Amino acid sequence: QVQLVESGGGLVQAGGSLRLSCAASGIIFSINYMGWYRQAPGKQRELVARISRSGNPNYVDSVKGRFTISRDNTKNTVYLQMNSLKPEDTAVYYCNADILLKVSGSRWNDYWGQGTQVTVSS
Repeated sequence: QVQLVESGGGLVQAGGSLRLSCAASGIIFSINYMGWYRQAPGKQRELVARISRSGNPNYVDSVKGRFTISRDNTKNTVYLQMNSLKPEDTAVYYCNADILLKVSGSRWNDYWGQGTQVTVSS
């Protein structure tokens, strides 16, 4: 019913930049929060950044000043611009969205993308 497709991951040297994109598609009536989580090997998944429908962002302290989250509501897409990348940013990055389906009786639910690998070499 809903698909979140991420793109933009890859391998980059420390200090470099990457831009992640995540497009939501399907029978969507509305999207509330959209965000990015990450999970490094042996660690728990953590929230990196999220943004409200009106555009208010929140960031984990470790990425403040380096990452910028944005969204295009006309395209149901969220972006994560990652600058000044560090080796500790290496992880699988997952897109997340709070979505209401265009189905009678539907409720808000969390949906996840399949993840995209970001690797930062030192």
